[in-house]
Amino acid sequence: MTKGTQYIARQADAQGFIAYPDDEHQIWSELYARQAVKLPGRACQQYLDGLDALDLPKDRIPQLPELDKVLMAATGWKTAAVPALISFGRFFELLASKQFPVATFIRSREEFDYLQEPDIFHEIFGHCPLLTNPSFANFSEMYGKLGLAASKEERVYLARLYWFTVEFGLLQHKDDELRIYGGGILSSPGETMYALGDVPQRKPFELMDVLRTPYRIDIMQPIYYVIEHIDFLDEIARMDIMQSITRARQLGLFAPLFEPKAKAV
Repeated sequence: MTKGTQYIARQADAQGFIAYPDDEHQIWSELYARQAVKLPGRACQQYLDGLDALDLPKDRIPQLPELDKVLMAATGWKTAAVPALISFGRFFELLASKQFPVATFIRSREEFDYLQEPDIFHEIFGHCPLLTNPSFANFSEMYGKLGLAASKEERVYLARLYWFTVEFGLLQHKDDELRIYGGGILSSPGETMYALGDVPQRKPFELMDVLRTPYRIDIMQPIYYVIEHIDFLDEIARMDIMQSITRARQLGLFAPLFEPKAKAV
């Protein structure tokens, strides 16, 4: 949902099948192989369980109907093929109806390590495994419903909640170890290592703090918020999030922990 993109999503046929060229399947294969070796001992168990359940192909881009069979059986969710860019309204609408938007393009080799747009590798590898988990799935649906009813100004604060949970969230593991559940980290080799390292700050999840924390999309995150366990997403869903947004708007944002840039939000 950036202002411009060089990518064009590929169209599916009547059966939902997309004919990707061989070089794009090769990019998927390389992205998968590079990231899969980094996840044991770092990704949360619920994500790894979901990855096993989806049984993603390693040598080709998955077809969305393949994923839908598993997701529907697990939590009643399915994917929705979308263009490279969709509006915030459409994004919230899809989540509220238990459909996870997947842009049907894959990054170019020139942007192999990083791209700002969420491509099919980020969406499927990063997020879809956890959609087999009821707490994560319910939180995502609740978030969509909140976003549909929110004003433009309120959606900016909702974006921070999504950013520090679904995209860049960490959770507490047994023996005080940390694990990753945020798809923005799980689909990024560099951030997978960085997020659990010594450089960034990590703080317990407090809704008001999350809503007041600015972020940038084009850097390693200087701060991560840690939930106690994946089921804590159910507790967040029961909080009065919109009332907290009203209060956060009154209090204002924390000072950013990064260099200023026009695109910071």
